[in-house]
Amino acid sequence: MLRVILFLGTNLAIMLVLGIVVSLFGIDRWAYSHTGMNLQGMLVLCAVFGMGGAFISLAMSKWLAKMSVGAKVIDQPRSPDEQWLFATVRHHAEAAGIGMPEIAIYDAPDMNAFATGMSKNHALVAVSTGLLRSMNRDEVSAVLGHEVTHVANGDMVTLALIQGVLNTFVMFLARGVIDGAISGNRDGESRGGGIAYFLIVMLLQTVLGVLATIVVAWFSRWREFRADAGGASLGGRNGMISALQTLSGNRGEAELPKAFQAFGISGASGVSRLFMSHPPIEERIAALRNAA
Repeated sequence: MLRVILFLGTNLAIMLVLGIVVSLFGIDRWAYSHTGMNLQGMLVLCAVFGMGGAFISLAMSKWLAKMSVGAKVIDQPRSPDEQWLFATVRHHAEAAGIGMPEIAIYDAPDMNAFATGMSKNHALVAVSTGLLRSMNRDEVSAVLGHEVTHVANGDMVTLALIQGVLNTFVMFLARGVIDGAISGNRDGESRGGGIAYFLIVMLLQTVLGVLATIVVAWFSRWREFRADAGGASLGGRNGMISALQTLSGNRGEAELPKAFQAFGISGASGVSRLFMSHPPIEERIAALRNAA
């Protein structure tokens, strides 16, 4: 919760500073006199939608993840394998200083696992049947350590908030560019109205959204190296390297929905590096070896 408050406070501070800047330099008065545009009001409105959407998405993340992959939460271990899974996650969670996450298994041929949740003490760690079948216990332990590290580092919260801030500026800049381009036009199809205005704003938001995705993907790749280091610390460096090597031969059909791929141990491939949520596996292995 402290991480949420700190990031929210930071984002609100950014909005406040921007508001002060546009007021001190008279940018808002100039914009209003030329276009009728209220920059401060627009910024607040975009922040409400951008940040509000991010928080709603984060609050629903566990429920959405379970529904998307059909994950079955294990309330009580019913087999030796499930007992080992519980004991391993509990050990890693205690070592990382977080509350015991919910544990779920979902049926999928690909080797994957993910963590999500609103806070580090109320998280979900889910693993695929493909991963449990294909990896030995040392490798699975390292993967679980990787996911627990994501939770301990607050990566889900941080990623959602970064996306929220970027969404805010995407909405603000898209409308600001259009309103500035049609400055002085207060007749006929007024500012903020009409199908043409709507379509152009949506087009600009799409273009700016693509650029924002590059920023989010960069952060996602950076945090994967940290999670790998955490997996090596909690589950053993050799186990983490071996798990990544096993993942490099993953040929199962990717079942993890796109919305949760950034939270998985194995990311999407075949896309431009700028949009990759995970670094190439060989780079992750090299980072672990170099750290040693």
